[in-house]
Amino acid sequence: MPSDNIFSGLKVVDFSTYVAAPGAAVILSDFGADVIKVEPPSGDPWRQGHRIPPQPAADDPYQWHLANRNKRSITLNLKSPSAQQVLKQLVKWADVLIVNTPHPARKKLKLEYDDVVPWNPRLIYADLTGFGEKGPDADLPGFDITSYWARSGLLSMTRDAGAPPTLPVGGSGDNATAVGIYSAIVTALYRRERTGKGAYVTTSLLAEGVWSASVSIQAALSGAKFYGLHDRMHPANAAFNVYRSSDGTWFVLIVTADRLGAVANAIGRPDLLTDDRFSDPAKLIASMPQLTAILDDVFAAQPMAHWNEVFSGVHVTFGAVRGPLEVVDDPQLRANDIIVPLEGAGGKLSTTISSPIQVHGVAKVPARRGPDLGEHTEEILRDLGFDAKGIEDLRASDAVPKVKEHA
Repeated sequence: MPSDNIFSGLKVVDFSTYVAAPGAAVILSDFGADVIKVEPPSGDPWRQGHRIPPQPAADDPYQWHLANRNKRSITLNLKSPSAQQVLKQLVKWADVLIVNTPHPARKKLKLEYDDVVPWNPRLIYADLTGFGEKGPDADLPGFDITSYWARSGLLSMTRDAGAPPTLPVGGSGDNATAVGIYSAIVTALYRRERTGKGAYVTTSLLAEGVWSASVSIQAALSGAKFYGLHDRMHPANAAFNVYRSSDGTWFVLIVTADRLGAVANAIGRPDLLTDDRFSDPAKLIASMPQLTAILDDVFAAQPMAHWNEVFSGVHVTFGAVRGPLEVVDDPQLRANDIIVPLEGAGGKLSTTISSPIQVHGVAKVPARRGPDLGEHTEEILRDLGFDAKGIEDLRASDAVPKVKEHA
């Protein structure tokens, strides 16, 4: 493997908080970028995410390390006038600046694109918002559950008939959005290689949510007729449904038209192919509840191990529904470097989740723990050209306040 990675020498300043925008910086760091995490004196609130219900509770800040591994941390109080000289040096140093501060606050902190681009016209300024830069809700704050899930339509569709909307998996929309921001940054870097020009790139949790829901949203744009919410006992298609094995394992089954015969034979019910209720297209839709009931009885008669063998033998698409404690033991994750070692985090944090992109022939940077708050402040200031007296003056002005370890 080469010693230099794809983004070796790329300099990234990450002003963002929580999950989505910091996650984009993580992907860059996985491929060798030098990422400076800039935090207010109180720190990124996500440092405390492991203590906030309904997130799984733990002694170790697992979420922090996931979203901030391989970064260096500096504290910067942008409300101090002296902080502007540090901001200026950070921008001049950077190739990429990532920010998700709401625009009203960003303006007060002089962190808008127009504030910083005169210092570095080659800068890639990556901006994440909740609802986009324009429109009546442009300045509203947003988390993934409100902007990505609820506003996009996804949350209305990911439930069964008769059930209220429920909370999605924490950070799921954020992490999908992180890949979108990363893509925008890489696109701008490619443009800069060709033209020498920097760029202002942006996406929003809403845009990413609508993109994820785009099959259904495009259907709405096209005037398509929607089926009702999923009801597994009365499905639109019994061959695309959720069933349960005798050992209590739920699984998703998707049988395409070309596999119907093979599956019917493999489960011991070839009679279904000639049953007039199911073989006659005119009757099939009305008979879906009866077909579902028959398949329920068939699948409830054998454990999941049996159905794994049957479905694999006929090359049909299926998937057992697994919980997080089962997922972490899936051999596919380690075989494909989805779960990788994590250095230095301590406690029970010996492994972490790699970013979902692999480049053959390129080894990712080994995952190292996320930084303590302000851990690298003086090192970074020296890298930016500040001498001991300059650093002392910044401390005295409260532009770079000292913080307690593990604050």
